[in-house]
Amino acid sequence: MKTRITELFGIRHPIIQGGMHYVGFAELAAAVSNAGGLGLITGLTQKTPELLAKEIRRCREMTDQPFGVNLTFLPTLASPPYPEYIAAIVEGGVRIVETAGRSPEAYMPAFKKFGIKVIHKCTSVRHALKAEAIGCDAVSVDGFECGGHPGEDDMPNMILLPRAAEELKIPFVASGGMADARSLVAALALGAEGMNMGTRFVATQEAPVHQNVKDAIVAATELDTRLVMRGLRNTERVLTNSSVEELIQIEKEKGANLKFDDIMEQVAGVYPRVMVEGKMDAGAWSCGMVVGLINDIPTVQELIDRIMGEAEQLITARLAGFLEPVAA
Repeated sequence: MKTRITELFGIRHPIIQGGMHYVGFAELAAAVSNAGGLGLITGLTQKTPELLAKEIRRCREMTDQPFGVNLTFLPTLASPPYPEYIAAIVEGGVRIVETAGRSPEAYMPAFKKFGIKVIHKCTSVRHALKAEAIGCDAVSVDGFECGGHPGEDDMPNMILLPRAAEELKIPFVASGGMADARSLVAALALGAEGMNMGTRFVATQEAPVHQNVKDAIVAATELDTRLVMRGLRNTERVLTNSSVEELIQIEKEKGANLKFDDIMEQVAGVYPRVMVEGKMDAGAWSCGMVVGLINDIPTVQELIDRIMGEAEQLITARLAGFLEPVAA
């Protein structure tokens, strides 16, 4: 399948594996890239730029296909050493970066200097237009369904994607609720040039996370995610567990007086305990509503081959079959 996204990134299929904390290691990124998509190493999971450089080298040993690095710009006073992380990306020969969080505007000159293509994650059309204006090559448009941070507008993809298509000149991919061929075809119909999958890639054989995490995703339904930290305007969609329910109770009790410190136990340092140790009630961890569509744990190759095969069938058979023959 050929779209502006496959042309931009030099990939065979318009499928991107989003950056995910303690999930986006070399094993998964390489598997996605080898299967024809775009795999991403999650930069800040690597605690230092030196460790990121090592992870990039490890990925290079596993694939000769294009892959990228996710770099999330955090709204913190003690920011990570972003110039050093960017240097590790450049020196590792990586030429694709997915940015997220705060605007990457301050770092765009460095990216452009080394010919790095930037795709920025956005939860609104206004943010996507800003990304376009500062020189991003593409955007990932995240609907309200997505795991992690869906923004504060609560805009689902059935509205957000067509609006993005009306406004943007650069290509964009759909993110949030993406899991299968139906997701891809729908995204293309709504104006996207591909899709970004996060939660779906966690439930694959190559995802370097504890089996408990994969099993929890398969067992969950579309009703099993919760929105937390709304009162802090840092909304996050997570999979429910006992810690999440405790967090929600604290939020109710504190109301407008809620401070981050009140929920520190439920949100800080959670990912190693969940993803590595498999402690499913350790705290709140990002997960999309798309869990309701995930019923198996295939290899990445099997998943992408299935998506692309079924997408072709949907387009050429099912959808084309709705058209009435033109009278001679």
